[in-house]
Parts: sequence; C-alpha cells; structure tokens
Amino acid sequence: MASTEEDFPRGGKAKQTTESKAEPVRRHTEVDNLFETHEPEESKKRKGQKEDTLKKAKRQKTSKEEALKLNTTTSVDILQLKSLKVGTLLLGCVKEVADFEVTINLPSGLLGYLNISNISDSYTKTLSDQLDSEEAEEIFSLPSLFSPGMLVRCVVARLDTAKGGSVSIQLSINPKEVNKGLSTSSLKAGLILSGCVESIEDHGYLVDLGIKGTKAFLPKQAAKDKTNSPKELKVGQYVTSLLEEVKNDGRVVRLSVSPTAVAQTVADTEHGWTLTNLLPGLLVKAQIKKVTLHGLILEFLSSFIGLVDFMHLEPEQASTFNEGDNVKACVLYVEPSTRLVGLSLRSHLLQPGGDVELVATERIGEVAHGCKMTALHHLSGAMLELPDQTVVFVHRNHMKEPREAFNLNRVMAKPEHTCRIMDFSPMEQVHLVSLRQSIINAPLFRRYHDIQPGQIVQGTVTSLQSHGMMVKVTDYIRGLVPRTHLSDIILKNPEKKYAVGMTIKCRVLSVDPQEKKLTLTRKRALVDSTLPLFLTYEDARRGRVSHGFIVCVKDFGCIVRFYGEVKGVVPPNELSTEPVIVPENMFYVGQVVKAKVLNCDVEKEKLLLSFKAVAGGDTEGPPKTKFDFEVGKKVEVKVVSKVLTGLEVSILPEETTALLPTMHFSDHVSNCPLLWEGLQEGDIISNIVCLSKNRQNITLTKKPTVKSVLEEGDVVAKEFSDITVGMQLIGWVKNIMPYGVFVEFPYGLVGLAPKAAMSDKFVSDTAAHFLLGQTVVAKVTNLDEEKPRFLVSLKVSEVTSPERDSQARLIRGLQERKAVMEMMASRGDSDLLKQLSAVTIGQKMKMSVDEVREDGSVTFKSDELSAATVLANKDHAPGKLVMGQKCMPVVLHIDLLTSQVYVSLLVELTGKRKEVEAGSTHTATVQHADRDFAVISLGDTGQLTVIQTTNHPNETFRFDSEKLTAGKTLTITVTESCCEELEGLPLVSWELAAPKRERLISDSKGSKGTYRYGDVVKGKGEDSEAYIGSEVTARVIGGREGNSHRFLPFSHPNFTYSMPELTLLPSKLKEDADVKPVKTKQKLKSYQVGDNVICFVSKYFPERKCLEVTTGPSVTGTVELLAMTSDPKDAKHPEKLFKLGQAVSAKVVTVSSSKPSRLSLSLTGVHKLEKGSVIMGLVQKLDPNLGLLVKLPFSAMGTVAVEDLADNYKPKPLEPYSKDQLVRCCVVGEEKSNWQLSLRPSRMNPEKASVVDPEIVSLDDLTEGQIIRGYVRTVNAQGVFVSLSRSIKGRAQFQKATKYFVARHQDYAKKVPQTTLLTTKVLSINKENGLVDLSLLQEDTGKPDVLPESLGLHLRLTGEAKEKRDVIKKRKHTESESKQGPAEKVSKKKKTKKKGKGEDSDSGVEVYFREEEEDDEEEEKKSEPAEVVKPVPVQPARLQVTGGFSWDAALSALKPASAALGAEDSSDREDDEVKTKPQKKSRHEQEVEKREAEKALTKLETELMDPGLRPQTAASFERLLLSSPDSSLLWLQFMAFHLQATQIEQARAVAERALKTISFREEQEKLNVWVALLNLENLYGTEESLQKVFERAVQYCEPMPVYQQLADIYAKCQKTKEAEGLYKTMVKRFRQDKAVWLSYGTFLLQQGQSDAANALLQRAIKSLPIKDNVDLIAKFAQLEFRYGDVERGKTMLDKILTSYPKRTDLWSVFIDLMVKHGSQKEVRAVFDRVIHLSVAVKRIKFFFKRYLEYEKKNGTPESIQAVKEKALEYVESKGPEAAS
Repeated sequence: MASTEEDFPRGGKAKQTTESKAEPVRRHTEVDNLFETHEPEESKKRKGQKEDTLKKAKRQKTSKEEALKLNTTTSVDILQLKSLKVGTLLLGCVKEVADFEVTINLPSGLLGYLNISNISDSYTKTLSDQLDSEEAEEIFSLPSLFSPGMLVRCVVARLDTAKGGSVSIQLSINPKEVNKGLSTSSLKAGLILSGCVESIEDHGYLVDLGIKGTKAFLPKQAAKDKTNSPKELKVGQYVTSLLEEVKNDGRVVRLSVSPTAVAQTVADTEHGWTLTNLLPGLLVKAQIKKVTLHGLILEFLSSFIGLVDFMHLEPEQASTFNEGDNVKACVLYVEPSTRLVGLSLRSHLLQPGGDVELVATERIGEVAHGCKMTALHHLSGAMLELPDQTVVFVHRNHMKEPREAFNLNRVMAKPEHTCRIMDFSPMEQVHLVSLRQSIINAPLFRRYHDIQPGQIVQGTVTSLQSHGMMVKVTDYIRGLVPRTHLSDIILKNPEKKYAVGMTIKCRVLSVDPQEKKLTLTRKRALVDSTLPLFLTYEDARRGRVSHGFIVCVKDFGCIVRFYGEVKGVVPPNELSTEPVIVPENMFYVGQVVKAKVLNCDVEKEKLLLSFKAVAGGDTEGPPKTKFDFEVGKKVEVKVVSKVLTGLEVSILPEETTALLPTMHFSDHVSNCPLLWEGLQEGDIISNIVCLSKNRQNITLTKKPTVKSVLEEGDVVAKEFSDITVGMQLIGWVKNIMPYGVFVEFPYGLVGLAPKAAMSDKFVSDTAAHFLLGQTVVAKVTNLDEEKPRFLVSLKVSEVTSPERDSQARLIRGLQERKAVMEMMASRGDSDLLKQLSAVTIGQKMKMSVDEVREDGSVTFKSDELSAATVLANKDHAPGKLVMGQKCMPVVLHIDLLTSQVYVSLLVELTGKRKEVEAGSTHTATVQHADRDFAVISLGDTGQLTVIQTTNHPNETFRFDSEKLTAGKTLTITVTESCCEELEGLPLVSWELAAPKRERLISDSKGSKGTYRYGDVVKGKGEDSEAYIGSEVTARVIGGREGNSHRFLPFSHPNFTYSMPELTLLPSKLKEDADVKPVKTKQKLKSYQVGDNVICFVSKYFPERKCLEVTTGPSVTGTVELLAMTSDPKDAKHPEKLFKLGQAVSAKVVTVSSSKPSRLSLSLTGVHKLEKGSVIMGLVQKLDPNLGLLVKLPFSAMGTVAVEDLADNYKPKPLEPYSKDQLVRCCVVGEEKSNWQLSLRPSRMNPEKASVVDPEIVSLDDLTEGQIIRGYVRTVNAQGVFVSLSRSIKGRAQFQKATKYFVARHQDYAKKVPQTTLLTTKVLSINKENGLVDLSLLQEDTGKPDVLPESLGLHLRLTGEAKEKRDVIKKRKHTESESKQGPAEKVSKKKKTKKKGKGEDSDSGVEVYFREEEEDDEEEEKKSEPAEVVKPVPVQPARLQVTGGFSWDAALSALKPASAALGAEDSSDREDDEVKTKPQKKSRHEQEVEKREAEKALTKLETELMDPGLRPQTAASFERLLLSSPDSSLLWLQFMAFHLQATQIEQARAVAERALKTISFREEQEKLNVWVALLNLENLYGTEESLQKVFERAVQYCEPMPVYQQLADIYAKCQKTKEAEGLYKTMVKRFRQDKAVWLSYGTFLLQQGQSDAANALLQRAIKSLPIKDNVDLIAKFAQLEFRYGDVERGKTMLDKILTSYPKRTDLWSVFIDLMVKHGSQKEVRAVFDRVIHLSVAVKRIKFFFKRYLEYEKKNGTPESIQAVKEKALEYVESKGPEAAS
C-alpha cells in the first residue's frame, strides 16, 4: 500500500461531489476551526473537511439558480476594461515576448501582461532552483516557450492601477488558476484543456493541468506540430491538449497535442461542462437565439447563453444570420461573477492551427483622411472605412479627447473623419484607430522607426536611476540618457540638475527599433553642434570634422564614437600636437571631442581619426568670408573629391563645401556617368547653380533645363502656398516607389505622381518608366493643404513642351559628350582617348578586316584607332569578308566607357553622299541606338545624323514596336541641312513611320474570293534575293487558310483568313500560261508512302520539336525530330541545320487527308523501320532487366538489351545514359511489335569498331572452354544465371560459382547483385535444350573469386576430403536404413524414384543437380545441432518451470521430434504413390506391416492413458491444450517441443497463441509465457526482437516483474552491460520499491562491485521512506555476508543493532550469519550481548535456547554449564516474571 501511495503522491480517490470541486469561490475554513480547539489536530482537520463539504453541497442548489439568473442578457457589448474582474478567463494571442514578460492581445483590443512568475508552478520552481544553484537543469527563456501569434488561455490575476490612473491587466496562464473549476471526477476523454509541461521523461512529457490528484502524460509520438512531425517541448511550455484517455477516475490521463485533433474537437454536453468550469478557446455548437444590431445572442451546450459582439462576426456574413440558425463558435471569455460568456464566429479562431496571423506594423502610425463611418455602436465604438476600403474600429473613448464628455451628435455630424492607426488587434483581425486630434497631430507617434540618429527630440524626465535617466519622448516611446551623457562633464549628483517631470531637449545617439531601445545625449556640445554628423561610415569622408565622444582610452589611443554604430580610433601620434605619454591623463571616457577623418574604409567599417589636425588648424573650419547662399545663384566650383553619389566641391572663392550629385550633371541620364568619369579632383566647373541648402551641406545642379528655369526667374512656385492646380513645373525624379514616383522641384518642393498619372500608357512597373534623376515636366493636379502635399501628372498628353525644346536638348546632350571627350583627351598621355576624340560620326576611315566572329560581326584594324576596338555587327557587314581585306567603313558611334567604335560597311552609307535641303522630308533608317541617342541614315542620300530617342523629356517608356532599334524606319523632316553644333550633320525632327501595307485578311468568311487563281498582283517582297522592300510581280496559284489571334475564340469560333500562294516563276507569269486550281485533297492523293519529294523549309517549332515544310501550294508537311537526322550531335540544335526556304529531299512516311491535311516526311532517307537500318532514338526509360526503352521515328518503340549497349562491356552499363537522351541505334530484329535495337559500334560502323566482347547471336557462336563475359540476370536455388546476349543465358551451379560453401542462395545474391559483370568459362553446351553450363571459379577464368575472403566463409570440400565425407555419409545411411522397418525402406526407394522422374521432366535451363543439393542440405541439418552442442564458456540458463520441465536440457540430448512427423509424411506419400501406381506386396511384408500398425496403436493408447507421459507430437499437444488452455506449463512444453526440432518460428507462434488464449485473469500464467518468450528471444533472436517483446510485455503485464525477469535473464547470460543498464532504468522508474534496490544491489555484489553497491545503498536511503531504511541496510548487510565483504556486513549490522537494540528479528539474523561465517569467539560475544538486552522475557528465553543449542553442537561441557548458569542468573534478576 505504501508503494501505491508513493506512486500517486497527490493522494487517492477523493469521495467528494463534482460540484464541490468545481466551486470557484474561496471559503475561509478558519472560522469553523475556532469551535474545535479542544480536539486533536488530526480529528480537527477531518471534521473541518467534512463540514466544508456539507456547506458546499448546500450552497450548490442556490449557485445553480443564481447561475441561471446571471447567465441571461439582452444587450450585446464588446469586452470593456471596466467589466474585467480578477478571475475572468480569456482567450488571448501572444503579441510580443520579452525576457521576463509576455505581452498578450486580448479581445476588443485590450492588452494584458504575463509575468514570468505566472507561467506554472514547475517553471517557477525551476527558475528558483536555477537562482539557488548553478548546477540546476537548463531553463528555457520566454522567447523559446512563446511565439507571436500563439493562442493562450489566461486568467486575470490582478488589475494594477498606475499613478496616472491607467490600468494594467496582469495575466496568468498557471493551469492551477485557469483550470480551477475542474476536478479529477469531471475529466472525460475528448476535453480540450490547457497545461504547462512539468517535466520531460524518456517516452514523453508530464503535463501540469493544475488539477489536484491528476497526473497527465503526453507521449512523444502524440506531441506533433502543424506539419505532423514530432516537436520537442520544453519545461514550462504552454500546450493546448486533447484528453485521449482517462484512467482511474481521472487520476491518470493521456494527452495529445495534434493540431488537427485539437482543432476538430467540439465541446459536448456529454463532457459535463458547467458555467463554473467553462473554459475559453473551446469550440461549441450553438443556435442563434436573437439577432441584434450590435451582435448575436446564442444558446449553446443545451441551455447556456453566450454573446457574439459585432467585431466577432465575419464581415461578409454579418447580415445573413437568422434566429434558429446553427453555428460553430469559439468561447472568447467567461466572467466569473456574472457568468457572462463571450463567443466568436471569426474563422481564424475556428480553423485548425492554434495560431493567429499577426499583421506587420507598417501601417501603425499612419494618418488616414476621408474615412467614412459605416456603423456606430453607442456603447462600444464605431467601424470606419479608410479610403483604401480597409475597415477599422475606433473605441468609444477614442472618439473624444481624454477629459472631454462624449458627444455622439458631434461625431455623427461629420461626413468624413481623419484618424490615426494605433494598433492591430489579431483577435478581431482589425486595425484600431483614434479620432483624437492630440494623437493625430503628434509628431512622433509610437514607432521607434520614425526616429533617426542625430535627430533633436524633446521629452519629459520620468525617472533618475543609477545607470542613467529615463525620458518619455511620446506616450509610446521611451529613451535612456546614460549617466555619462547627462552633461558635458560627469555629474556626481544628477538629481540636483534634473527633476522628474522636467522637459528637456536631447539628441538621438542610437535607436534600435527591433529591441525598442533609444539612447539619447544631453551633452550640450553634441546637441548644439553645427558640424556635419557622422550617421554612417559614408558620411565620414576624408578631411571632414565632426563632434564625437570618447568611449575608451587605452595605450594604443582613444576610441571615439559618433552616431549609430559609427566609431573610429585616434592613434597616439594623432592625439595632440605635443607628444602624449599616458593618454589616460589627458582624456576621459564621455569627453566630447572634435575629430578629423584621416581615412575611412566603408566596407570594413574602419575609421582613422585625428585630434592633432583639428588643434593645428588643419581643418574645415568656418570660412573667412561667409558664402551668401541663394537658390538660382550662379557659381564656379572646384572639385574636391569624387564620391559615389556625385562630386564634393568647394564654391569659389569662399571655398564653401557643397555637393554636386551625379544625377544633376545633365538632363540626359546616360551622360551623367560619362561626365562623372571625365571630371577629376582639382577641375574647375563653371555655370553651376545653387539648388538647395540644409544643415549638412549645399546642393548644386548643372541640369541645363533646371538652370535655365532658375536663371531666367521663371520659377512660379517658391513655397507650397504658391502652388496652384494646373501649374506646370520643371523638376527631377527623386524617388521611385511601387505606387508612384516622387518628383522634386527647386526650393525643396516635392510632389507625388501616382501610378495612374505617370504615363498615358498602362503602368505595371514604375521602375520601367522613369530613372532616378531624370528631368521631367510636371503638372499639378491635386493639393492637400493640411499635410501639406500635392500630386502631379507626368502624362505627355497633359504637359506641354516648347517646340524647339527637343532640338535644344539634343544639341546640349551632344555638346556634353563632346566636352567630356575633349576633357579626357586633353588630360594625360592616353593615346586611346586622343584617338577617340578625333573621330566623328559619319567619318569614313581606311581599315582592314581583323577577325570575322561566329555571330557574323567583324572587327577591324586601323592606324588611326590602333588602341580602340572597332566593330561592325552582322547587319553592317554584308557579303563575305576575309581577314586582311581592305575597306572604308563609316563611323556610327563612339562608346567612351568601353572604348569601342561602331562602324558600318553598308553600301548606302559608304557610297557617295547627296546634299539635303532644309524642309525636305525623307524616310530614315535607324542604324545604331543607345539609351538617349540614335544614329540614323537619311534614305538614299548616304547622309548620317543623330537624333534623340524621345521627343519629350517625360516620354521614356515605349512598347517593343515603338522602340528605336536598328532597322526601324522613321519619317524625318530636315530643319537645318548643316548644323555646326552637330559637327556638320543635318538637324532633323522625326516621327515613327506608319507601316503602309494592303489588307489581305478577309473580314468575314464570305470574302474568300478577293484573289482568284491566276490573278497577277504586285507587292513588296519581304524576303527576296534582290533586297528587302523591292517590288515584284507574282501570280496567285493557290491559297491556304490560317488562324489569326485577331479575335477571341469564343466570339469568333470559326474565324480563319485566306493567305494567297504566289509564284515568281517566269513561265507561270506569262499571260498564256494555264493556271488551274487544284484542291489540296487531290494533290495529297498524288503522294504515295515512300515517294521522294522536294520540299522547302517553312518553320521550325522548338516546343513540338518538329520542322514544317511545303511541297507545293497549300500542301504542308511535318518532319519529326527523329526523322530529321541520324546524328545525335546535329539533333541537339536542329534549327541550325535548316534555313528558311532551303530545299530538301524527303521521303513520304504517311499521308493524312483529315484536317489539317498534311504529309509526314522523313529526311534521313528511311521511311519505315527495317532490320539493319541505322536510325536515331530518344531514351524513354532505364530498366536493369530490359536495358533501354527507346522511342523511335514513325511512332515506334524499341528496346536495347544490356549486352547490346557496347562492344566493350562496362561494370555499370546503364550509367552513361539518361532519360530523353538522343542515341544512334541499329535495328537488329522485331519481336511482338517491339523492335530489338543495338548500340554496338560494330553494328553501325563495322570497319572502324574494335570488339572486346563479341555479340553472341546463337549457340553456334560459343565453344566449350571459351572465356566470355556476361551480366548476372538472377541468382536462385539452382545457381547463378548469366546473360551472354539478348537471347542466350548460361548457368553456373554454386559448386562452379565459388570455392566457398554458401548455405543460402539469398546470401550469394546479396554479394552478386543483378547486372554484375562476370568473366565465365563455357563448360558444356546442350544445343537441344539450349543450355549452357558455365564456371566462375578462379582456376577456370583466371579472375579472383566472386565472393571476397573477408566474409569468412568455409571452403567447399573437394577431392579426397569430399570422398571421405561421402563414405562416412553412406555408412551412416545404411545403418539408419537397417534400423528402420521395411515399410520405410520401400517408401524411401519410391521417393527417389519420384525424384528421378521429376528430373527427366525438367525443361529449359532449370536443370537440378539434386543429389549434391541433398547432400548439402543434410550436411547443414547435421551441422546446425552440432553448433548448439558446442561447449560455451557460460551456458545460458533457460527458464525453470515446475512440473519436471526444463529448458536446460541440451537440444542434442532431446529425441528428434521430426521422426514422428517424418513417418506420417512418408506414409502419406506412400499412399499417394500406391494410388497412382499400384504394386503387389508379398505375404511376409503384409504381416510385418500389420504387426507394426498394432504396435503403433498400442503405444498411442498407452500415451493417452498415462497423464505423466509427455506428448510426442504436435497433435497430442493440441489435444491437451483443448482441455487446459490456461496452463502455462503445457504451452511452455509445446514451445520446448518445437525448439527440440530447432523450429524457432513455430515456438514463437505457440507463445503468441498462448498469450491470446490464456484468460486475462490468469496474470501469473501469462507472465510465465512472457518470460519464456523473453528467454527464447534472448537465446535465438536479436537484440531488437528481444527489446520489442520486452516493450510489449511491459504494456500487458505489471511492469516491475517483467523488468526483474529480464534483468535476471541478462545476469544469467553474463550480459552484464545490458543488465546494468536495465537496473539503472528500474531504480529510476520504481524508485519507491525496495525490492528493486535490493535486486540491483545483489547484482552488483555478484559482479564483485562492492563499492558500487555501497553507493547504491546511499541512493536507496535517500529515495525510500525513513521507515524502510533499517530493513534496507540489514538486507544489504546480509548480501555483503553472502556475496561481498563479511567484515563490512558485520560492521553494517553492528551499527544498526547499536541504534535499534530492541529489533530482535535483526539479532536473530545476525546470529545466524555469525554462526555461518564467524568464529566461535565472535558468536559467543554476540550471544552475550543479546541476552543482556532489556526486551521482553519471552524473547530472551528464545535467545538462551539458541545459545544452549549452539554450545551443545559446537561447545564443551564447561561452556554448556556456563550458559545454564547465565540463564539462572537472568531468572533470579527478573524474579517472578522470568519464572512464570
């Protein structure tokens, strides 16, 4: 009983009603106890309990009535903070997880906080243990236990009120609090409860459900996550689990946390839910009782009422609910006092998963204008709709200012509202907003992202602490001013300078939005600094000076920190102008310093600084004369340095630092990088205009368009108030976002061009339309004066551009390029730049061809351009050019960045040039184009000029058809025939030429007769030998129908158009030529399969991999890929083989008259497959049995055998091949409509092939003694089958396959798998049966044995050894025959005859050499029992069973059970044979047979009569088991019977039958069978099979005895390691069981581990109750006497008896042990001690008797007398008590 109590430490079954445990109200029992002070403590406790129970039972009735009254309501409202009470149960969603606190989103947008101490008792205990000692188990931080979005059941632990009156909701998820309303008796399978992991065990987790007296276990297999894979849980982790099984009236439960199972379980009335124990998060089926404006009232779990507020209805379904509808709902909250239940119908809380999606916080803080109120709920708040259709919720309190009265009319009067998004509520999946103006107008709202390092902020001091000062920047943002940053000097008493509530100005040092950490400084030198701030390493440019603060002073110098993460080092030599020996004496941590940047490595983030350079005056100090900045002021600048974003310059003469960004170099974006490359440090640039100024620097611009606007004073808007709708402004693209582009204008104005207003074309990607820095013309379309901000349009149709503006931009762009070229040429000695600057567009130069490339382009050599690359692409290099050929190409374009010159050799450009007149119109062709400029040729004049690719600055995006690409045709008008700015080239205006072509597509079905056969027509040739665009005369000779994508298929299902077929043949163009129309079907009939036809290539389709050709008007043919060529190399790129219009010769494969009428053709010269033809195929499948499955031309399939893959066999024949690989193969035959193929080179090219492994076509190709290679096909009992070719296989018997003896062919098959390449020798060939015998032996093939020596197999007997064995076997055979009766001999003879007949009937290759196999089998059978008989060092003991049955008998000593069975078999076979072939017996034989039958019958009767005789057959056992099915003894004997015949599997089967048959009440009988099965697996099974049986036994039996039995089995078999491991598990699992400790101690002492046994004893004393300690030590002492150290045993018992002298039972044991192990002197000393004990006289009398018996046996007469005298003396001393 004690052990049972210890196993369940929470106590046994409590005989209390369910209601009493479910009562949540705390009762104070101390009042009852006041009246019972006179009674003992124990009775007092019991009586108190009893009375308390009675009280609860009495109150139960009233509480039910109250609950019914309380749980009724008519109004629906959201959960309000004021309605929250301590004990309210809520469903929450984890929002953020910090180290010591979890923020939880509650319903209705409330926020709660879960402290680390409110997780669970076990987690709190683990934490305290961790604090107390460093060696405690690992604890897991809150971020590892909780994740954002996780749903949790929580309870309000307390409501804290802060100084300002704000209430903080403190939550708890402690199962003890959450599940307070539940008791053990109310637990039922199917409940969904929350708990926390209490501890981690071997096979699962103990989960704390907070219910007293209940142990909950979660198996590891049942702990699965969303992906259904096992997940690791941690101590303290919150789990929502399903009660799978409840045992012992709720004291033991098994859990599952499978997300799907948990999510699909619905709370039912059968689960016994009441309003006192109802939990949030439960799914219930409910019925709508009432529909109100603000939500629903539901009825669920038969009679409970619940509310669904408007925020917990699905927005789409809100209006569809009717009274009486059934819905599925989730419990949101339960108020304990009013019993009010809140429910939710939102799908995200009803769906599986248990997590809620948290929306990213990007929108939080956003201010939305023009919001409309969609619904008003006067008690709760209102729903608003933002301009982007997002629905948001505003709480009633946020519809007014904090201290104002709520005025509903004022809110409703506004048609539109402005709100700020404050938060997102994941429980309702809705954003929460505020209408308070104080919140909307707040500059910094609540996001740390809004604050940047270096920013000046104002805040209020909230507290002063030892490490610094806390500052409240806004209601949601807090910052820290570290102690060193409170002032320029270190303050000893900061409280004297700062007070709580003081408003201060600070500068932001660093901000971490993720961690919500903000660091500020109050150092005046930093706050008021006017020097540039180093916010990033890019800001710390060489030569710059900034304020920083020292964070570290060491011997190697000072480390100075700036803003963010920027810090640098000042080496000792740069600390001061005078040498500094000890830097610590001059500088201190926190000191503000001025530092100059000496060097900055941005990539490595290394910064080298100097104090000396600043002190010595070498600094960017304030200029002597201050620069007077004014927007639009023209200045001259000097380049100081080149940075990634542009040029750092100094304005002359004041030398004020400024920045000229790269984007402001030019109006042409492509010119900006050219100008950046061309300008160098020290260059003077004039005509620069001031653009803007901020604290850091001045920004300049060189954009000509912007400059002209600023210089001329045409700027119409200098500030926001000047802007009006419709105004046109010049600006540049500042930023490109997915929703539009921001355009910046002079004076710092920025407007947004939304996606819809960016272009007249549809905008899908904003980045494709504009580039950063691009100059644009914008028109103001919308003004928002509140923000203030404005919208602009960049549509070309809406903005106007001056007429000559385009030409002016072109001239300026080309002049910029020319200036860069001259600048670069004049600088340095680069020959390349000088050569490039001397070249102009249109210039003809003498050159020679250098190289003709593969793509058709040509490179040239030129003396004038020796260093540059001169290139003409294939379109500009007509005709065939050869290396070294002299020519005079025309220059088209000079690329400075790549040093390439593009030229052309086109005749129309290199020929004589004609003059062009101003005003003339020409058709121009684009010859070369880049981003901003294109080079065009003016018709046939030979003139070249340059144009801009766009006519408008805003027009950048063009469709592919509109882009100016080489070959594009334009219509141009000459403005100026020779323009100086263009270096003499004509200045033109242009527009895209509209394509002029006649419509040939019929508009309707009925207009097919537009052209008739024989019509002569004129048209422009599209692909003619003359040239493109030339006019030709042709005759219509046919037509074909084509499908067009002009109309949609569903509107014009049968729309086709006719395309006329033309001829240019002179014979057909003659007027008298007779052109008769011929129908396609008639033409097709003229073609026959196999005809040779000439056809012309029309098109290649890469998707279908086929070629389309035409054989005549309206006749189309297709050629599949496999019929195009027989060379796989060519087939990789078939499009390169054929050119458009190429004439090819083909063979007709098939003719299809059905639509579409087509021919199927072949270009390989083969139109059908025949034996010997070489074709190309496509590999479809790789199969080790078949080889390759290949797709062939003409819709055929073929196979390539493994032997036909190569002339030289490879070990892995299929490795070089893969699916869809093209192969060249030869057809060698056809079998069952499947072609046999060969890939052997000898088949396809016999002359060149070198054959290593010849092809075996028939048996005639083989000769005896031939060495040949082949692949293994199969290995079975008959031998190894090797395929020598696709049709011929040979067999090697096992005697000829290996020199080793292999018992089972499966072992051989493992070592020699399929498709293994073997070398064999042909032993014999049987041509009649088609059989080939092979040998794999080393002496035959000369190759090593197939099986490796490392396997340790026995060698096969050969020669004399085999003969000797055969003689012995024969002798044994004759002896056994003489012992057997004549009948058995006859049967054996007949058996052999039958076998012989079987051999004759064998066919094919399966020839059995049975005699040898039988010999092998017999040898195996004999060797098996022989192995068992072998003496083993320690023979494992079998299970001992009462009833004279022992497993210890050696199997060889047992009578073979197979004898009886064999006899039965042989008689059966004999009868069968007699029936089939009757044979007459002699009289003598008949008499002998009769006598034998009588003997057998008598024997059987004797067996049946004698109950003590053991059965000898399986049938006998079955009979006995029918009468005694529950006898484990019989079952074990039956198992032993099978084991005698080494039938292990049958023995296992008997054991399994026994376990199913024996009644469940017979526990001991079942245990006997389990132990027998464990013994069986230990002796004959594997470690895995033994473990499986053990695990099953533990499940079905009492675990403790099973563990003990297995430990005993291990110990007996000397499996010390396994036994010790098992004992260690036992003492953990059954630590309260004394027997386990004793058993382990016995084992250790038997192994001689006396010290380990002593250590075990100490552990046992700690684990077991104190009352068991004495007995335990005594038992261990006895074990020491028996197995260990006798002296230690004596000492242990002596110590116990000294402490407990009245334990006479232990004295008796001590005496027995001393008599056995001690000397006479020691024994007498013990007796003398015991007779002087002050115990009962009766006991002393017993010991005197023992003393006297001992002396009589071992002593002398004197010693006997001495004992008697001692007895008399004792009697006298005790008086009458002893005498009686």
